[in-house]
Amino acid sequence: MSGFDETLLDDVDKTVRVRFIVNGRKVACEVAPRETLVDCLRNALELTGTHAGCEMGACGACLVQLDGRAVHACLMFAVQADGAKIDTIEGLTESGAVADLQAEFHRRNALQCGFCTPGMLVNAHELLSQIVRPSREEIRDALSGNYCRCTGYEAIIDAIDAVARARSEEGGAT
Repeated sequence: MSGFDETLLDDVDKTVRVRFIVNGRKVACEVAPRETLVDCLRNALELTGTHAGCEMGACGACLVQLDGRAVHACLMFAVQADGAKIDTIEGLTESGAVADLQAEFHRRNALQCGFCTPGMLVNAHELLSQIVRPSREEIRDALSGNYCRCTGYEAIIDAIDAVARARSEEGGAT
């Protein structure tokens, strides 16, 4: 007799029903309690713009907005987000919230392979919602959790800076 309680194995295959508002739509999914939010978004909801990169929260490829804040979807279990409002890059694109950022990234060639771009855009969107006209140093600091192996970052910083300037001029801010 090993002393192992076989009833513990019964819980391994159980799923939990979670509900979110994702990109403005109410959704429900059955997830394993250990399933990450990034896996739920990509696999169950087919929102593949959110990338699974390092799966340690270091690269920023998995960033989504959860209740208005950028979070690493690879570090969060889907059950932890139950009841939350989640905006992925698809939702931010559909709503037009990042249209000017996307256009400026394109114009300045601030994307190459594109793997990091969704996370960069989510992070830039959050930064510009908090600071109307961030300095280049504040932009660099905000992007410090996003890895890009292709661009060298300067074009990305230039793009975010240009959007911040344009938005502040449109809004009459200085």
